[in-house]
Parts: sequence; C-alpha cells; structure tokens
Amino acid sequence: MFSKVSEKAHPFSSQALPTVIHIKATCILSYVVGMSNSRKWGNVSSKKPSKGKVVQIYESFFKGEDPSVGNEHFWHEFFLLKPSVSKLESELAKLNGEQLTQLKDNLNLICVQCIDILEDSSQIRIAVALQTLCTILKAITRKAASESNLDIVNILVGHDSSKKYIPLLFERCSSILSSNPNSEIKNLALRLILALATGSENLSQNTILEYSMNYTSQVLFEALVYILQDPDTRLALGQFVIQLLTLFVNFSKYEGTNPFVVQLSILDIELALIGYSQVITNHLADFCWQYTTQNADTHAGGWFSSLTNMVGSMFVSDEGSCRNQQLKNHNAILLALYEAVHLNRNFITNLVQTQADTSSPPSPTATLENIRASAESNQAPSQIHLMVNPASQPTSLLATFIEYCSIVTQDTKPDTLFNNGKLCLLILTCISEDQYANSLMHDPNLVYKVQLHRSPMRHRKIPSDPSLPAQPLACAMLDFVVEFITSHKMKRFPMELYLLSIGIAQRLVCYQKRCRVRLSYQWPELWKSLIALLRFLLSHEGTLAKKMNIFQLALQVVNIFNLFITYGDTFLPSPTSYDELYYEMIRMHQVFNNLHAMALRYSSIEGEFKEWAQKLANSLVNVRAITSHFVPKINTWLTDQGLSTPSEDQILEVVRCNYDSLMLKLQDNLDHYERYSESPQHESFFYTMVQTVISDINQNIDFTPEESVQKVFQDFASVS
Repeated sequence: MFSKVSEKAHPFSSQALPTVIHIKATCILSYVVGMSNSRKWGNVSSKKPSKGKVVQIYESFFKGEDPSVGNEHFWHEFFLLKPSVSKLESELAKLNGEQLTQLKDNLNLICVQCIDILEDSSQIRIAVALQTLCTILKAITRKAASESNLDIVNILVGHDSSKKYIPLLFERCSSILSSNPNSEIKNLALRLILALATGSENLSQNTILEYSMNYTSQVLFEALVYILQDPDTRLALGQFVIQLLTLFVNFSKYEGTNPFVVQLSILDIELALIGYSQVITNHLADFCWQYTTQNADTHAGGWFSSLTNMVGSMFVSDEGSCRNQQLKNHNAILLALYEAVHLNRNFITNLVQTQADTSSPPSPTATLENIRASAESNQAPSQIHLMVNPASQPTSLLATFIEYCSIVTQDTKPDTLFNNGKLCLLILTCISEDQYANSLMHDPNLVYKVQLHRSPMRHRKIPSDPSLPAQPLACAMLDFVVEFITSHKMKRFPMELYLLSIGIAQRLVCYQKRCRVRLSYQWPELWKSLIALLRFLLSHEGTLAKKMNIFQLALQVVNIFNLFITYGDTFLPSPTSYDELYYEMIRMHQVFNNLHAMALRYSSIEGEFKEWAQKLANSLVNVRAITSHFVPKINTWLTDQGLSTPSEDQILEVVRCNYDSLMLKLQDNLDHYERYSESPQHESFFYTMVQTVISDINQNIDFTPEESVQKVFQDFASVS
C-alpha cells in the first residue's frame, strides 16, 4: 500500500521526502475516516503509552487470573523479562490485608516459582527472581506493620508449604553466596536475606527466621563466613554480612539456644575472623576520617565555632542530619564487634592485628562499583580500594575503635547518642577484662598512634597539631577514660556511663597488679581526673544524691586509689610514680576529708544508699591515714623552713623521709570486680539496639537495586 523508504536514504533526504509525505497523508486520512488501517497504525488520538508485557502480567495476577495456565514455558519466559519494581510495589500497595489474603494463591504461585528458579542456569532468571521476591516481601511486611493480623508466611508461600519453601529459600540463597561467581547476584541474594531478617520490628517475633534457626542455620552461617573470607566480595558485601550475623545472633538469644551464637563463638577460621575485623575497621575508620576532615576545616574558628559546627552538626537529634544518621547506621557494626568480642575468644587477636588504615573506605555501593570498574581496567578491586589514601598509616581494629569512641561519646545527651556511647563502653569493658586482650594491649612491642578527639572546652586549649606517640593500646584506653571523666561533669550526669568508664580503668589496673606489668604511662593524669570527679560529686551532692547512687561511683574511684596505695610498688613504672601518687592525695587531701564526712553523714541515717555510704567510709581508711600522717609533717617542715609555698620536689622529699612511720591497713579483694554479664542487666538495652538496627536497615538499604539487575541483563542477555 505504501512505498518503502530506502534503508540507505536519510529520512529527510530528497529521495525519502515523497514517501514521508505520503505516509503522513495516509495517517491523517485513517484518523479522519476511521479506516481499518487504524489498527495497523494504532489509535493516534490516544497518547497513553502501551503497557509493557511484564506490567500486563502483573495486572493479570492481581485481578485473580493465572496467565501461566496452558503455557508450559510461561515462567521461563517471565523470568527473562526485566521486572518493573515500581509497578509491582504500587499494585501491592493498593491492596489491604483482606485483599492480599484473597490473592494468596496467586502470590504463593509467584513466590514459589521464584524460589524454584533460583537453581536455574540463567543468571538473568536468578536476578529477576531475587528482585521479584524481595519486592513482594518488603511490600507485604510494610503492610503487616499497619495490619497486625496479616500472616506474612501464609501470604508468601502458604502454611502448608512453608516448611518446605522457606528453608529452601534460605538454602538456595546460601548456595548463591557460596558458589555463584557473579557479585551482582550475590548482592541481590544478601539483600533478600536482609529483607527476610528485618521483616518484623520485633526480631524475636519474626517467624521467617525461625525456619532458618531450625533447618538452615549451618549452611547459611557457612555461606556468610565464605563471603568474609574472600577479599573482593568482602569489600563490596561485607557490611551486609556483618549486619545479618548480628541479627541472627540476637534472634531469641535469651529464650533458648541460638545456633548462630554457638557457631560464632566457636568460629576459628582465621581468614573469616580477619575479614570480620576488617569490615568493622573500615567502617569505623571511614567515620573517623570524615570527622577529622570536618574538624580540620572548622578548627580555625575557635572553640565555640568548633563546638557548634562540628559536634553540634554531627550529633543533633534531627533525623535529617546525614552525620547523625551515619552514626546511627554504625549500630549494627558496633553490635557485630560486641558479639565477636563477647562470644569468640579467637577474635581477640584481631583487635590488635595491624591493618592498612584506608582512612576513607567506600560504602558497599561504592565498592560494588569498584568491582564493576575493575573488569574494564583489569585492576584488582582491592587495589582500587587502596587508592583512596596512598599515604595510609598502619592501624588496628582496637586503635580505630578507641578513636571512634572518643568522637561518639563527646555528646551523650540525646538517647540515641547515649545508647551508642553505652555500647562502646560495654565493648571496652569486655575487652579490658579479658586476660589475653590485656596481654596484647600491654605488650610494649605492639604500639600504635591513636588519635583521641577531645571536646572543645573553655578552660583548655586543644593543640592544632598534636604529637601522637606510639604506645601500647592500654595507654590509649586509659587516655580515653581520662578524657571521658574530664569532659562529662555536667548537671545531667551520665552515671551509668561513668560507672562503665571507671570500671574499664579499674580492670586495666587490676590486670597490671595481678601480672606485675609496669606500664609506662602518665599516671598523675588519671589520678587528677579521678580526684576532680570526686570533687564534682561533692559539689553537686544535694542534687545528685537524690537521683542516683553517687556512693557506688565514689567507692569505685577510691578502690582504684587503694590498689595503687597497697600494690603500686609492684606495678608502677618507677618509685617516683609512687611518690607522685602520695603527692596528689596530700595536695587534694581536703577532697578526701569531705568525701569521708559525706559518707559518714549518709551512713548514719536511714536511706536508700545507707549501705553504700558505709562501704565508702570504710574504703577511705588508708587514704585518710596517708593524709593525716603526712600533712602535719609537711606543715611542721614548712614552719621550720619558714616557707609558705613549697615546691613539688620539696613536698616529695618530705614524703620519702616519712614512709617508714606510716601505718596502713591491708585491704582484701581490691583486685576483684563484678564480672560483666549481659543478662539480665542489659537485656532491654540490647533489645532496643537491635530494634534500632532493624529500623536503620529498612530506612537506608535499597532492597531491590535495579542497577544490579540491569548489570546482569547487560552481561548475560546475549547468553540467555
């Protein structure tokens, strides 16, 4: 009917022009008279684009139809079609719980077919199945959040088939992680498992995870460990693995035996433990690097500018703050570190194992892009990663973590930040009471430069270019405790955090006493900070004693002094250090006298803290013996010498000359402390933290990354 345009002729060349005019005229004529040719050209008056084939299939299923009936090749063809995530989500969002239940058979059919196709040889079909499953799952779990009576498992695969298909889904995802060579497919599989694990706000009520605990925990754990062992996949997907392990370990762990807790506690594969620690180190180092960069940019503005611009912007409670959100996103990483330290003795070595400080490691999405780029540049992904900072310095997980702690504990007022700081201190508590960890932290041959970030304060200046000495990590941990004590004396007193921080120092000193380790440390800095804390408690006794047990905290501080008094000669680095201890107590003797008077006052009246006050009064016996012995002798010497302001050396000389006549009482169990126990004291805390992790994952992770499916289509379309 129409003349055919020559393929070689340009559409607007002189040869093609008559034909183009003829076609246009015919189209207009068809439109005007409604000729049958309109079927060929389409309804010109309609501007609606034609629906894609996959969208038509979705609509058929949601109308209650089954387009696969009578077509034995339907599903193999369906899983070669690129999914329309937005359309599938919108169709599911239109339905309420009752409508979803009515469509259960069709949804079961789709999900079961998705699970079955995961063993197909086509990478495209596997990618489409994973994305389709994840889209359906997240849409249903979002609906279940508002309609509590919605049964997710029944909607997905049906109760009758759940014992077969839910474990089968975990098994096939595990197989993909262990054996599939394509990083994009592994990425999709990990996101699907994450979607399964975060389907319920209450982790222990997630019925889907029960199937994994009962049937597939071993194979899934091994698959996740396999990812950690491989340098390339660990770089791109390690954060997801860490998040999953954290969630699985915390599933109903107080109600019974959790197989993931058992498997993590006995894990001894060195490459996996190294990978585990490197993932954590990279993410904490990234946060520290960003903070350091911001700190350098605002340092010139003075302490007030630094306070408002750096700390304020980093820790504001506004949910839209990128830095605050990033801090919250580290809760899963911190929980993973806690579980490893708390459960696995084999992990302790990795705390001090030297690693390259990547300074600004990319996010999982960015590292996945690096892996993609490596195929074109013929460069290993790990090399691309190290290019971030060629001048990187050696560091370790514990060194990086201590620096991280010094940042995040600067502001503990908002609940979110308080919980983050508490988790950091609990991790340090577990480390500081571990015998092997202490042996490594006190080893003079294992030294690191640890940058501690200090809160801007009016009464002190922070050096712009601090000289960082290389020292054992025990010194850095004590420095952190000193900084925390110094910078958190406030009206809204964080008592729980103080008990934890003082407990960390106590555990380190107890180890030194037991093992006679002479740590080269500036001990007067610790003693001064502890005395300043006691003075703060005395100054605010009227308000603090009504709200909290300040006597317990004061007793903890005094017991540290008693350790030094009774056993300091066995572990302090030199006799001079022991003299300096006495000098500080004598110089601030009025603080101890006032503390004793306060303890006697509260122990003589009935009250909530009477028993604690009595313990505090009894613990001061040796401190008061020292001050009452030396102060009169110093005053006598000053009178004889006609001096009013003696130097430190003169005071120390008087102290040395009068040691022999000093009588002290031997106190028992000074190197004993209450061992850390997670349950029952901290059960509610960890429940809250796990809820936060689930919420953060659901808010910040794209469970259906279309770029991954697109990449699979590009790589394998011709093959399929």
